[in-house]
Amino acid sequence: MFSRFHHVAIICSDYDRSKQFYTGKLGYAIIAENWRPDSQSWKCDLRSGDTQIELFHFPHSPARPSRPEACGLRHLAFAVASVEETLAWLQARGVATEPVRIDPYTKRAFTFFADPDGLPIEIYETG
Repeated sequence: MFSRFHHVAIICSDYDRSKQFYTGKLGYAIIAENWRPDSQSWKCDLRSGDTQIELFHFPHSPARPSRPEACGLRHLAFAVASVEETLAWLQARGVATEPVRIDPYTKRAFTFFADPDGLPIEIYETG
């Protein structure tokens, strides 16, 4: 019934900064960008490979609680062939990353970085 996620929606505090991060640093392409006058908000559809992100900006959105851990969706995780290669690619684009860790159960490498609003983004080595 549920074969895969269609998209992930992210609400950002600074539309231009976040759009630049996801397109300029992570390499997502804009597939649609719309100003929505009824809600005075932006919606930008982004795609990279099979992943799609809806980037929203609403005026006066509250900050997202993240640390200490808050209830709800915790982070966005991307499957990558190589954590080390992906880290080098991210760092070459000026993205700060955490040290690589090994999942104690799967023995796979993973690490995190954050978007401009501090949203945790994980890269997880799938082989």
